Amino acid sequence: MKKIITILCAVVMALSLFAGCGQKADDNNTAAAGGTVATDGSTSMEKVIGALGESFMEANSGTTFTYNPTGSGSGIQAVSEGRCDIGLSSRALKDDEKASGLKETTLALDGIAIIVNPQNPVQDLTLEQIAKIYTGEITNWKDVGGEDAEIVRIGREAGSGTRDGFESITDTKDVCQYRQELTSTGDVIATVSQNPNAIGYASLAAIKDSVKALTVNGVAPTEATVKDGTYLVQRPFVLVTKEGAALSETAQKFFDFATSADAASIISAAGAVPVA
Repeated sequence: MKKIITILCAVVMALSLFAGCGQKADDNNTAAAGGTVATDGSTSMEKVIGALGESFMEANSGTTFTYNPTGSGSGIQAVSEGRCDIGLSSRALKDDEKASGLKETTLALDGIAIIVNPQNPVQDLTLEQIAKIYTGEITNWKDVGGEDAEIVRIGREAGSGTRDGFESITDTKDVCQYRQELTSTGDVIATVSQNPNAIGYASLAAIKDSVKALTVNGVAPTEATVKDGTYLVQRPFVLVTKEGAALSETAQKFFDFATSADAASIISAAGAVPVA
């Protein structure tokens, strides 16, 4: 009888150990596979950050990556308030933003394409002509080699990184006269594609066949011309974090991946120019 009891006890103990070990292994796997990365900000960075996030999740099973396309200003505010891990800005941080404890890391460079409707015969504008168009000094397409038609100026909303970059480069800050101020890169492209007299500006990474990108001072917006600096209308794509505040393990892993040489081909395929 004692022998039978001893055998039963041994079996129970073995089963318990097996179950415990299995549970521990599952817990460890869950911890290794879990984790989230929350990003918020620039709509111009959608293709780049989307491609990086997808690649990161594929390489890290069980990890969740989110992107909230709210615009550069909102993304900077979101990371400042702790509502996301990494903010996304399509402009450099301002001095007061840096002074508030924010840090910028340039992920890539992006050309800001000057776009018109494909029906528009104009192919090239100088930087000076672009500035005069947006400040209202030039109001008719015939004055820059186009048809006799009023120029419809389309731009982004206040706080947009694309707008900030465009106005800074063309020296038109706070003096542009917009017909429409839209809240996303996609809206600008869609509006210009539907109006033969419209002009707009949008991230080179987001340009579609529905619009035509003009050359500026005779230089087309391409990865090569952005990288060598000959295309003048360009700005940085920036990752924004808090100075001195550690990211979560998963967010840090994504940050390291996105800024590594391994991500260069992904960034390039998404239409931007990698800096790593």
